[in-house]
Amino acid sequence: MQNSTTVSHPLVMTLTFGDMTSIKYLYCVFVLVGYVLTILANITVIAVITLHQTLHKPMYIFISTLCFNGLYGSSAFYPSLFINLLYKAQTISYAGCILQVFTIHTYGANEITILAVMGFDRYVSICNPLRYNTIMSPTTVYKLIAAALLSSFFLNIIHIILTSRLPLCDSVILKIYCDNWSVVRLSCVDTTVNNIYGIFIIVAILVIMPLLVFISYVEILRVCARSSKDFRSKALQTCAPHLISITNYLVDVLFELTLYRLTPTNFPYALRVFMSVNFLVVPPLLYPLVYGFKTREIRIKIGNLHLRR
Repeated sequence: MQNSTTVSHPLVMTLTFGDMTSIKYLYCVFVLVGYVLTILANITVIAVITLHQTLHKPMYIFISTLCFNGLYGSSAFYPSLFINLLYKAQTISYAGCILQVFTIHTYGANEITILAVMGFDRYVSICNPLRYNTIMSPTTVYKLIAAALLSSFFLNIIHIILTSRLPLCDSVILKIYCDNWSVVRLSCVDTTVNNIYGIFIIVAILVIMPLLVFISYVEILRVCARSSKDFRSKALQTCAPHLISITNYLVDVLFELTLYRLTPTNFPYALRVFMSVNFLVVPPLLYPLVYGFKTREIRIKIGNLHLRR
């Protein structure tokens, strides 16, 4: 029997900003600078790849897709955070909260699926170089990107439908933004279906995708072991940014899954905030640097662009 105080869908959700509001204007500056830098870095890489025909190759197309996703995820996080810091009460409408859950979760799912596709691209490039252009044709590249993004979309739209059907007994989110578990935990009815589907998504996103990347790198290492030192060095330079990205993603997400399924209030608030925003702040800034500005061809094009000015 449900409690009489159960609210089906509260009009407003309260976010937990803790001591951040005491120096909120300083945080506003950090948020604004972070968002502007993220936009500039990603748009620069996307524009350079788009404008130069010589960069219309699978690896660069995947990099630009990753940058687009970084802009998508940042836009789901930074504007809302900035607005809430300016107000006395840190709140978000229920509809806005659900929309933020969807955008942030699709951003995270897009990231790992795109990285998995990039792992396949590196595998073909290193292990089957003579067949690379045949296998990774433009049609195949865009099909892989479409499959990565659509799988994330459909997985998360079902997740959102399951979450939005839950009546909530409370309206306090234990984060500075909304995510699925923060909403589900407020329900005072059985959430078994949500939990089972959540496990399914975890297996699909955090087990199968990294496993595919791992298999790709096992094959790459086998080829490198039989190759020259120069070939191994070039392969390492090509794969290092990808490995950094995968590692950063898994550490962030696994921490989130562990922390918020235990007792989050037992951890220092500053640590909770830092780790919860890391995957929304660091990757969108990191990827243009490790994939864009550190990639010789893109770096040269960016340099030429500045010289023309």
